[in-house]
Amino acid sequence: MKADPIKTKPRKGAAEPGPSLPAKVKSEILAWFWIGLVFLLVNGTLGQARVIPSGSMENTILVGDHLIMSRVGYDAGVPFTPWHVSLWRNPKRQQIIIFKPPYGGQDRPDLIKRVIGLPGDQVDIRDGFVWINGRKLQENYTTGPTRVPFSSELLAPFRGLPLTVPPDQYFVMGDNRGNSYDSRYWGCVPRSSIIGTPVAIYLSVDTTEDAWNGSLADRFLAYGQALLHPREIRWKRLFDTF
Repeated sequence: MKADPIKTKPRKGAAEPGPSLPAKVKSEILAWFWIGLVFLLVNGTLGQARVIPSGSMENTILVGDHLIMSRVGYDAGVPFTPWHVSLWRNPKRQQIIIFKPPYGGQDRPDLIKRVIGLPGDQVDIRDGFVWINGRKLQENYTTGPTRVPFSSELLAPFRGLPLTVPPDQYFVMGDNRGNSYDSRYWGCVPRSSIIGTPVAIYLSVDTTEDAWNGSLADRFLAYGQALLHPREIRWKRLFDTF
């Protein structure tokens, strides 16, 4: 008969053999994969980051403001697809929203404006003021003249003001009334095009519109300039909420 092999007990204090280098690398890759996947899911369904490339909402929101947008209750994006589903919340009057433009192709950038007219409202502009259902709307956030566009400036098939806002649609305008291409020119925004509302400013860089409307290289150059010259960051605007 063969004798059983002698089993030696590990000495106290002896270090256990650790995982090999390939195993460590595999574990690290898997950890970052799951972190990235969770980020994409949250980014697509709950919130997203946005940078403001134009001055249509000045002085409420400035060029170079970086916003956290909440989609909760408004819209749910299907991860890794261009599809999205409208949810149960509807915006209130004078609330700021982010939405897909109701004109042009799917590749057009999202817009940010303020809700002025709700479904069923009668909207008009007279004497430089907005009138809702026959009453002048009190607005303390606007800059520039609130004017009615000429008929030649309208985007067909929109016929201009006055109008009654159709069901499940919203009349929106920029706060910088003299520099905003909005519902005065192209009509109302369908509820299905609204994807969220801004929550807070997490970064604000004082630079020109070209930095955010140009190439990715222009954007990184703007960030580099802000790192080298911190005065270009509007520190007082950081963490402002809406």
